[in-house]
Amino acid sequence: MSLHALPDHSRLWLLALEPLPDPATQTRLRRGLEEIVSQWRHKGQAYQGAGLLLEPQLIAVAEPSLASQPSGCAIDGMLRKVRRLVEDLRLGLTDPAVSVVVRLGDRLEAIPKAELQARLDDGTLDGSTPVLDLSLYSLEDLRSGRLEAPLAATWVGRKFKVSEKV
Repeated sequence: MSLHALPDHSRLWLLALEPLPDPATQTRLRRGLEEIVSQWRHKGQAYQGAGLLLEPQLIAVAEPSLASQPSGCAIDGMLRKVRRLVEDLRLGLTDPAVSVVVRLGDRLEAIPKAELQARLDDGTLDGSTPVLDLSLYSLEDLRSGRLEAPLAATWVGRKFKVSEKV
């Protein structure tokens, strides 16, 4: 099933990859995601989800029934398989508890939270740097453009008192 065919209320999971996968690895990742999602079952329940690379470093998985009838075991099982696929491809997943994912030019970069002030001081980051929100809950959030916000408009901007560049 295609992510585009799923309804707006579908539950969404976003996972950022490190490092940038090469084109052959991206192909293997796409195939692996399709296989995981097409076989997604738990306790006799088949899930009608979709998984894809939104861009080379960003995985999206969505499923409509889990928004209203969540199953922690089904979700954990899917995420375990995605993590295993990522590890098998010698990639890593960004831990949003430890790092903030930003867009720097044409790539995504995970900036450890402990390094944010230094990256603001050295000019790597500023108020206009796009920050990704990997905690979006639904496809509607993604489709309505909430994935990225300027750093100044996020918790990072508030914490470090950063204003948007003029």
